[in-house]
Amino acid sequence: MSEIFIDGQRYEFEEGDERGVLQFILDQGKEVPFFCYHPEMSAPANCRQCFVKAGTPVKDRETGEFELDENGDRKIRWFPKMQTSCSLGMQDGMVVKTQESDDEVARAQKDTMELILINHPLDCPICDQAGECPLQIQTYKYGPEGSRFEVKKQHKPKRIQLGPRVTLDAERCINCTRCVRFTEEISGTDQLTIVQRGDKNYPMAAPGREFDDPYSLNTVDICPVGALTSTDFRFKARVWEMNQTPSIDITNGKGTNIDLWTRDNLIMRITPRYNGEVNNHWMSDVGREAYRRFNENRISRPAIKLDGDNQSKTSWNNAIETFAESLESHKPEEVLVVGSAHASVEENYALMKVFNLWGVNNFKFTPHIEEGAGDDFLLTDDQAPNTSGVKLLGYEESSDLAADVKKAKVVIMLSDELIDREVLTADDLKGKYSILLSTNECETSKAADLVIPVTCIAEHAASYVNIDGRIQRSFPAKETKYTNRSLDFEMNQGRLDRYGTNFDNWVTEDNKVDCAPSWEIMNQLAERMGLSISFGHPREIMDEIASTNPVFENISYERMDNEMGINLNPSNKQEATA
Repeated sequence: MSEIFIDGQRYEFEEGDERGVLQFILDQGKEVPFFCYHPEMSAPANCRQCFVKAGTPVKDRETGEFELDENGDRKIRWFPKMQTSCSLGMQDGMVVKTQESDDEVARAQKDTMELILINHPLDCPICDQAGECPLQIQTYKYGPEGSRFEVKKQHKPKRIQLGPRVTLDAERCINCTRCVRFTEEISGTDQLTIVQRGDKNYPMAAPGREFDDPYSLNTVDICPVGALTSTDFRFKARVWEMNQTPSIDITNGKGTNIDLWTRDNLIMRITPRYNGEVNNHWMSDVGREAYRRFNENRISRPAIKLDGDNQSKTSWNNAIETFAESLESHKPEEVLVVGSAHASVEENYALMKVFNLWGVNNFKFTPHIEEGAGDDFLLTDDQAPNTSGVKLLGYEESSDLAADVKKAKVVIMLSDELIDREVLTADDLKGKYSILLSTNECETSKAADLVIPVTCIAEHAASYVNIDGRIQRSFPAKETKYTNRSLDFEMNQGRLDRYGTNFDNWVTEDNKVDCAPSWEIMNQLAERMGLSISFGHPREIMDEIASTNPVFENISYERMDNEMGINLNPSNKQEATA
């Protein structure tokens, strides 16, 4: 094993390790300030903030032994200048001093920060990046206490609409080139470059072109200074006002790991969460727009058609009673249950188990595939997050759902907008008694005879299996009319300023949807129909699935949390039982 000494402490690394010194230091839980470096991209050493002092031991050319000083320690040949640790490769025996152990390094970093701040505007109070800004944080930790420059700052263009989703405030740019390198090395669109020279430069798209990269908002995430901002989120909320909750992207089958940011029970924004096995640090722009679906146009309170095509809101008791009566007036073989690749494993399982126990054996689903929608990165042709999970539970893929509906007298649909995506038409449901359990108002909900609102992924803990067979789970980020953050152990209570308060000030009751998880609705239906079945917390439902379905053997929420998702394949199960 090769060795390296950092601030007097010895570390080992494998020969051929291509990590730079900075990444190695970060991997050890230590800290060196930096701006331009990103672990998924090249290291241009633009910002010069990650300075360290480095040297290598002196060896006797004849014997190959290390030369020692008068104290018996190895002689070190120090590099003549400070080194940027992001671009410095590791060597066997190398000695590195960071700001933690060397005053010269600390001074170099402080001086570099002072130069970066010369023309940077003092607009932290109105900047969207405030509270999570690397420049702001590192200025407090490593920068000067004040500025010695009293000349007028260099002004650059502000509020530039680079594209449909990204706005540039060029005065804040420190020329780290992260955004440019992202379009060159990650998304491959090459839509951004640095224009102008010296202290007048900033990123820009080519003349006559717009920054419409399908992954453009990742540049906002990685911008270390708030120069690039989300046009949609701009000035809407402060980061310390929001809860950050881990979840899964539902806009396609990749299963991108995300964070939901909640304020006053509304999802304010969606950002990527690192998972090296799925999406690394990135996510698509389409996935970020799903926050609207969680907030807007929600089905709240059950609705029923009493006469004609007009729906009226009704009580939960009446909805469950109507649900049961519609079943009891028909035979099980006259019922079609349509599962959904847009719903979780637990929701589909609860639906199947209740109706299977009642005698139904007609369980179908229709994949949501849009040919050509995918790419070789994070977008897929599959527009649903749980197609694999529905198949593994035993739902049969329907090649002609309209024909299947025609044979049934009662059609039960789970969280799938079948009419909206033209799998069915409203005429297909005429003459049938149709029941829809769903989250949002749509053409399908308008056509259904009974509509029961269910929780979305932002309101429940549940699991989803992506196109690669990886099962991952969500956490509830929003309250409903019947939940409470302080009582649900799955929900985060502390915001980013968690040291300021133990509880969040959720004050707007109108932001809480009158809905319930599908498994709780199935509990009420089973009780009304006299079926001996009861579902507990989704964690318990997954334990039940794992004990009855061999594909999900040894799968649990605890493992999903600890391993950031689990691949459902034979080798994985062998490892779990070993």
